[in-house]
Parts: sequence; structure tokens; C-alpha cells
Amino acid sequence: MTGSLQIKNNTYYMVLNVSDNGSRIQKWIPTRLPVKGNKRKAEALLEETLEKYKTQERQLSPTRGGNGDGNGPEDSVLAVDLIRDWYQVAKRKVETNTYESYVLISETHIIPYFEPLGLTVKDMTVDVLQRFFDEKHDHGRADGKGGISPSYLRQFRNILKQSLDEAVKQGLIPVNPCQFVELPRKTRPAVHFYNPAQVKLLFEAAKGDPLYNLIRLTVLFGLRRSEVLGLSWDAVDFEANRFTIRSVVTGVTTIYEKDRPKTASSYRSFALTEEAREIFEDARREETENRRLFGSAYIENSYVFKNANGEPFKVHYVSDHFSRLLNKNGLPHIRFHDLRHSCASLLLSNGASLKDVQDYLGHSDIQMTANIYGHLDSSRKETLTSSISRMIS
Repeated sequence: MTGSLQIKNNTYYMVLNVSDNGSRIQKWIPTRLPVKGNKRKAEALLEETLEKYKTQERQLSPTRGGNGDGNGPEDSVLAVDLIRDWYQVAKRKVETNTYESYVLISETHIIPYFEPLGLTVKDMTVDVLQRFFDEKHDHGRADGKGGISPSYLRQFRNILKQSLDEAVKQGLIPVNPCQFVELPRKTRPAVHFYNPAQVKLLFEAAKGDPLYNLIRLTVLFGLRRSEVLGLSWDAVDFEANRFTIRSVVTGVTTIYEKDRPKTASSYRSFALTEEAREIFEDARREETENRRLFGSAYIENSYVFKNANGEPFKVHYVSDHFSRLLNKNGLPHIRFHDLRHSCASLLLSNGASLKDVQDYLGHSDIQMTANIYGHLDSSRKETLTSSISRMIS
């Protein structure tokens, strides 16, 4: 039993996928809730309705467990239905952006693969799962340009493993076959970054662009996209000459704010350098002028970086706009996140240690920093060794 919310005539409807004499049909149920301001109520009503229908199905069905004669529930529950039922379990356990990534991966990669096959939970053997992962690794990208990376495949496995764990709990299968699947070894991702000359070209090209100040601050302090978007004016203390990373803005399909960074180590404070102060003061002047120009149409909020009308920048807008900015100005293509790597490279080339970089970027442990930037640190050590050799030769 699965379901979703659909909008019709500006009203939420629940669409349930129910079984009728062996066939799957859609049942539309009105919630009578207007769309505006009622999304959470509609989601809660959908979850409550699904649970009622599932309870009725369990009462009308034979005892779970199956007997291998082709008539047990494990012989009729489709694998894709199990995965979609698991969404509600995941939603209770993880944060919104993680839940949304689960759904996005499932609906983009996992469901489209298994749904045409019509496999039941019992059909999900080790061989079937291994073939799925092998095919995705070879040519599984949605754009048709190659295979899925080993790291990304591990997210696929996490979803399937948790879904099939539920099947084990419900007595549909005795063991979880996903635990026996073998994945390709993870490889160290290539780190791309700009050198000092390229950073200067980027700053020059970005002058007058809506992201100009955001880009400058990101490079100067190696901020994550979620961190720079989460900066609010109450985190900037002009008198104490500091600003603090203490909230983030993130999301896959829904944009939302968290009142805490990624990890405890991500919570960090920086001194307002002359350039940083200039960036914040410029952003404040822009905000004041835009508020005057837009008048009552201005969208009030406490974020530092936003559109001219006050609306906060969308998460994916920043990455997409940054890519277009580079293309427009003929600059080498890097991701927005690579500005963070550029900051690390600048730090290391100026004599900072890996420990310094760990603290500056807010990594949870030194091993993560070493895994990403160890090769850059090796170059720094070679330079230091050469300097010592010149001194004593």
C-alpha cells in the first residue's frame, strides 16, 4: 500500500495505490484542505489514512510468514511497494534533506529499474541485487553519460538494505540479501580548485553579479554552500569584529533552515578581516537600498545573502548560477563546492598545516582532511624540504 499527495482545483487529494482482485488501481480521496498553508496537515492525513488501510489489509490477510507454496505474503508484496512503504519509516528517523535524498534516489534510479520487472520481495535475491549494482556502476547515470560512482552506489545500497530490513522484521524474508552484495572499491575523488591567479580572475568576473559577495566570502573562509546561505545578521558582530557559523540552509526538494551546522566541529567563529567587513557592509547597504526600492513587496528575513527582493537564494540556484558565470567568462569549470577546496589549497600553499586546515574548514577529524588534501600537503612538505636544503647547502 502506497500513496501520494496530488493537487486538483487548488486542493490536496490523497492518491492511494490499492489492490483490487490482484490488480493495482489508484483511489483518489479528497482531503478538503486548500493547498496554501496545509502541506503538513495533508501529509499527516495521508500517513494516517495509509496506516488505516494497511491495518485493514492485515486483518483481511492470512498470518504473515508464508509457507513457500506461492500463497504467502512474500510471494505477493512487490519490491517497489516495500521501498515506498519504507519511506514513512525513514521519514521518522532522519532529517528532511536526508529523507528527500532517499526518495529522489529511489524514484530516479531504483524504482524505474525494478518496477518494470514486477519483482516481489522474495525475488530480491543476492544475484538480482548484484546485477542491479553492476549495471548501475557500468552505465547507470540518468543522463546516459557513464556509470554511478562507488560512493553514490553506497547510498543506493543503504536504501535497499534498510527497505529489506523492514521485510525481515515483517517476516517476509528470513535474511537480508543486500548484506551480501559487493560494491566497487571507493576511489579518492579528484579535488579541483583555482590557483591564486584564477581566483583573482573569478573575483574580477563576478563584480556586479548577484553572487559577488557570496563568492568572495566562500573563498576567503572555505565555507560550505549551506553555511554561507545560512548566515544571518545576528551571526555577524561588527563590534566584536567576528562572525559565527551556527546555522545552515539546505534541502533537496524542500529548502529549510537548521539551527546547527553539519557537525559540532562545523560550528566555528572567524575574525572580521578588513575584506570580510567590507563584504558584510556592502551586503547591508544593498539590503537597505533594495528594501527602499521594493517597499511593501520586499520579503523581510535575517539572511545576509539574498535576491534583490529579499527572497533568500535557493540552494541549487547558487550552484547553477555559478556554473553559468564561469561559462560566460571563459573560466575553467569547477563546482561551487570547489571554492572550498580552493581555500584549502591557498592555506596549504601559504604554510598552513593539515590541522590548521581541519580547524578552518570545520572537518570532524584530521583523517578527512588528510584524505582530501593530503597530496597538496605533500607538495608543501617538498617545498619546505627544498628550503631547508638550500639553507644548509
